[in-house]
Amino acid sequence: MPFVTWLRRNLVVLAGLLTLAYLLLPNVVVTVFSFNKPKGRFNYAWQQFSTDAWRDPCGVAGMCGSLSLSLQIAFWATLGATALGAMIAFALVRYRFRARGAVNSLIFLPMAMPEVVMAASLLTLFLNMGAQLGFWTILIAHIMFCLSFVVTAVKARVMSMDPRLEQAAQDLYAGPFQTFWRVTLPIAAPGIAAGALLAFALSFDDFIITNFNAGSTVTFPMFVWGSAQRGTPVQINVIGTAMFLVAVLLVLTSMAVGNRRDKQKA
Repeated sequence: MPFVTWLRRNLVVLAGLLTLAYLLLPNVVVTVFSFNKPKGRFNYAWQQFSTDAWRDPCGVAGMCGSLSLSLQIAFWATLGATALGAMIAFALVRYRFRARGAVNSLIFLPMAMPEVVMAASLLTLFLNMGAQLGFWTILIAHIMFCLSFVVTAVKARVMSMDPRLEQAAQDLYAGPFQTFWRVTLPIAAPGIAAGALLAFALSFDDFIITNFNAGSTVTFPMFVWGSAQRGTPVQINVIGTAMFLVAVLLVLTSMAVGNRRDKQKA
């Protein structure tokens, strides 16, 4: 019976570990097949271990160009959505104005609306405006659908802030800008950072909205989709593995910085 007792005590932990393993399994498969050397066009069956794709990640024509374009769009979309989203979040939490409830409800519409509906709506808007589909239409579309996620993340952080900290700064003769820069912004920074990271991931990963509004522009998700029709180069797995490792590194770095701060406070 000791095993049954141990199982009951650690059931939640085991369930969490199994769920995590299930979520990470596709990443493990992508990593393993980045070292594969397929005999045909499709990298779906293990053939032979090779590091050729890692030595030449841009060996497929057009792939690194589409990757660079996706990174540029994600970067600028993150900046735009984070700046606008942070201001909207502060306005919704700190100020009372007419239609505040309606704005709160409308913010969640892009999150609840199917992507294909938003994509078709944006395409109709751009065509009616006579805009040429390409980099700028993709960027505007990405900022629009990332905005809601940033507002939600920042708003949750701002709502949990203690207003007495800002009042204390003002009692110590800090001006409005100094109070915001030294007190408000550092407290809200984790929410802003979370919204920015979420916006970057959503923008880089988006396919449906991008496909509708891209014209002849090809982003990395569109390149992957097109490649899947005629063959899947191993370099796609290399890029996916590299981005996964970068994401893990960022999370570990954030955890290390947080633990160091906690030790310094203790």
